[in-house]
Amino acid sequence: MASTSGNGLQSQLQLPKLNGKNYFHWNIQMKVLFESQDLWDVVEYGIDEPTEATVLTAVETLELKDLRKRDRRALFLIYQAVDENIFERISSSDTSKEAWDILHKSYRGEEKVKIVRLQTLRCEFDGLRMKETESIEDFYNRVIILINQMRLNGEILEDRRVVEKILRSLTKKFEYVVVAIEESKNMEDFSLENLLGTLQSHELRMKQFEPPILEHAFQAKDNQPENTNKGKNQRKTQIQCHYCYKFGHVKKACRKRIADEGAESSFIHNEESNNYDMMFMMLNVHDSLQDTLWYLDSDCSNHMTRNKDLFVSLEDSKKREVRTGMITSLVWQGME
Repeated sequence: MASTSGNGLQSQLQLPKLNGKNYFHWNIQMKVLFESQDLWDVVEYGIDEPTEATVLTAVETLELKDLRKRDRRALFLIYQAVDENIFERISSSDTSKEAWDILHKSYRGEEKVKIVRLQTLRCEFDGLRMKETESIEDFYNRVIILINQMRLNGEILEDRRVVEKILRSLTKKFEYVVVAIEESKNMEDFSLENLLGTLQSHELRMKQFEPPILEHAFQAKDNQPENTNKGKNQRKTQIQCHYCYKFGHVKKACRKRIADEGAESSFIHNEESNNYDMMFMMLNVHDSLQDTLWYLDSDCSNHMTRNKDLFVSLEDSKKREVRTGMITSLVWQGME
């Protein structure tokens, strides 16, 4: 923030800051600032200092004093408008013109550097194209920024050339508008501002015929499951089961594990063959056990139940303990 006085009034100036990467915009802003403070002629042309032998009149002495005062004010503003690292380059400058020229040469470059930079900008201008998702205003702003940089580096660009370039670089949805402009307008008199207004009007008309945003939302929602399922299937194939070591599922959903654990819980297994008879039986019980329920009825000579009275004849000299799943009980095993 810097303050300057003019006509007895104090005005606060928000100075732009040169950081080494924004010289193009900084140069424009500072030039306008100097012009508003009646300092640009001093910065651009400097001061013709008289020699010691020169004899000045009273009026010339006052004019020289005023020029020196304006020059010091301009130099102060330049000092305030640069970063500390850049300030070191101009700290020894005696005049605002000297400091301004140093910055100009450093960031605008000498003639050779300017030529190389201009070639790069020309290539960028030739390859400029409007994006499908870009609005007319955004594209127009990109074009203006580019042509301003080209002109600052010495390129002479007529409005007609820029207008023709913009018309060639639009997307296909502007094709019939481009034809209408080329046939009905005189390119010599058709300004960039008129072109922008015409294209923006056409853009607004096209938006009136576009489907509502809500309809786009439903379409996106309808398309989402397919894409989502595709992504899920791709992720699923990368998962490895830690039970069977196959890909495509986790241990919790492993069919082999469920089958193995189901077999263990559904079949009776006696590990001590010396003390227990070994038999295998599958039993699916939904209700509580009843006294009339047969555990094993082979329709032959061996039967098993918990109710002794169900047997017509029973040999009870041999008794065995039988484990069925998680239930251990004493059952009667007899012969018919």
